[in-house]
Amino acid sequence: MKPTTLQQLLVPFGRKIKLSSYSTDDFQVEGQSLKKEKVQQKTAELHDQLSDLQARLYAEGKQSLLVVLQARDGGGKDSTVRRVIGAFNPNGVHVANFKQPTPLELQHDFLWRIHQEAPSQGMVAVFNRSHYEDVLVTRVNGLITPEKAQQNLEHIVHFERLLADAGTRIVKFYLHLSPEEQKARLQDRLDDPSKHWKFDPSDLQAREHWHDYTAAYEDAFTSSRDYAPWYIIPADRKWLRDYLISEVLVQLLEEMNPQFPDAHFEATDYPLKDVPEAPQPQ
Repeated sequence: MKPTTLQQLLVPFGRKIKLSSYSTDDFQVEGQSLKKEKVQQKTAELHDQLSDLQARLYAEGKQSLLVVLQARDGGGKDSTVRRVIGAFNPNGVHVANFKQPTPLELQHDFLWRIHQEAPSQGMVAVFNRSHYEDVLVTRVNGLITPEKAQQNLEHIVHFERLLADAGTRIVKFYLHLSPEEQKARLQDRLDDPSKHWKFDPSDLQAREHWHDYTAAYEDAFTSSRDYAPWYIIPADRKWLRDYLISEVLVQLLEEMNPQFPDAHFEATDYPLKDVPEAPQPQ
């Protein structure tokens, strides 16, 4: 398979889009839907590339990468971390989860806790949920006004510009799930005792506000910029989701073009010798 044209997944910079215009279960190249078997083979190849590119990023120690994952409940954020980010060396990756703010975090601005998790040079940081919760959950639940949500979004745009200026590349993925697929996944959590721990009754409450969340997300996507783009990833089919995210990450890391640093010595100056024989007991 040739590299996929990903432009159709990219949210236009600074513009409002309609989520309904993006598919949740299909991606076509030259009018043809991608086939599962070929895609899975290509995904494995992409993961080899991701491993190599991340090794170079880590060794170079000059750039960093921030991957933002946002989705509705059941959208597959944890699965994406396991099945895509798992291609990276864990030593060079940090995964941050942002849940309800602690009392200490509430004493600071909403980005205070986020900034502390930003990646250092050479590292990849993955935000499993992110700073966008403060223009999504808070807005839908009426904890902030629409005006405050817009102000927070403006702060987010400036925050991401700050990170980009400091050498961090940012890519943001929305895992686009249909209401039918979400229902099936939530039902699976209820039917399978081994998945009960993943079920939260609040997921059902959020489902009742499906259209409110759609409106909030559509506003949040206006923060798409060339230095921090949003991609709408069809997420009903996990194999397709994994492939498309892997493709985006490979193309991004290739643009970053990290390089192994030059050695400050000549390898030939350090010939390896056999370990000396152990001394014989007297």
